[in-house]
Amino acid sequence: MAKLTTTTTLAALLAFGLSGTALADIKIGATLSATGPAAFLGDPEAKTLEMLVKDLNAKGGINGEKVDLVSYDDGGDPNKARTFATRLVEDDEVVAIIGGTTTGTSMTIIPVAEDAEVPFISLAGAIEIIDPVRPFAFKTPHTDKMACAKIFENMKTRGFTRIGMISGSDGFGDSMRKQCLAIVGDYGIEVAADERYGPQDADMTPQLTNIKGTDGIQAVLNPGFGQGPAIVTRNYHQLAIDLPLYQSHGVASKGFIDLAGKDAAEGVRLPGTALLVGDLLPEGDPQKPVVDAYKAEFEKETGTPVSTFGGYAHDAFAILVDAIKRAGSDDPQAIRDAIEKTSGLVGTTGTVTMSPEDHLGLDLTAFRMLEIKDGGWTLVE
Repeated sequence: MAKLTTTTTLAALLAFGLSGTALADIKIGATLSATGPAAFLGDPEAKTLEMLVKDLNAKGGINGEKVDLVSYDDGGDPNKARTFATRLVEDDEVVAIIGGTTTGTSMTIIPVAEDAEVPFISLAGAIEIIDPVRPFAFKTPHTDKMACAKIFENMKTRGFTRIGMISGSDGFGDSMRKQCLAIVGDYGIEVAADERYGPQDADMTPQLTNIKGTDGIQAVLNPGFGQGPAIVTRNYHQLAIDLPLYQSHGVASKGFIDLAGKDAAEGVRLPGTALLVGDLLPEGDPQKPVVDAYKAEFEKETGTPVSTFGGYAHDAFAILVDAIKRAGSDDPQAIRDAIEKTSGLVGTTGTVTMSPEDHLGLDLTAFRMLEIKDGGWTLVE
């Protein structure tokens, strides 16, 4: 018995250290769509977080404390995402949450994070996530409204004034459609055909045929993510529609090109991040060292090509680690305050500077207009 007491006492002393403060891991939560219809988004996000946590802990953690990642796979189901977010704050007692692979899952996580006063960094695109600004909700991807603006800027330079749209009816597709319709007139462009498709639709030929038959159409825009845009792109090619096709940043991955097919994807334009064209960036570009390092590490670790979506998780983790370091604390309120003061943080998506009025911290200069050529990415500008 004496030996047990001595061992227990020694363990307690080691746990508390010389300062008398208990050493504990910093628990960070994640709920991601690693499987299901949004797996091409969530899988690289999950792998990125696991890789970054492993690397950070090998280097000593944050301010000398290791990071404990508690991650759940919500399969893209908003109800599961809400359940897991609740579990993360109530049972796992995490100090922050990264996740919300999709707009739908993000929107169900937000009220849980706000009620628990735990910072949440979303990896989804819709502007509703951060507009209106909520105290504990942040995000890393450009908003769908910014994507619309970047696309319309490019269309305007090409002299397009009359376009067709075919949008997904999922959370992201619906949000981006609304944002595009709200600002398209600012660029002197008219939407002459406005078609929709559902998340489970396997053929968009009827909608595209309607667009093709509309007089004066000069280009087509497809707000959407998931398999829908790849089907649209294949059907577009099959119908031999000889007009420029634009996609959203929601398909900015090699997986989209593979799913749509090299020939069908040829010439498609979309706004994307520097991560996809790191090898084309000049040496003086501040993002080049960041995207090159992440790309090399991710592809070595996973054996798969890097994607924009993993980059969103990379930036969320970088923002969170930076905030915890500056806060000098793992108190959720202190972390929230530090995230809001993020300034000049260079990530794969852009250079992030947040404020009480801006919980994204990116502008249009962080977007690159990309075009698919020969099965790969090229810079338009």
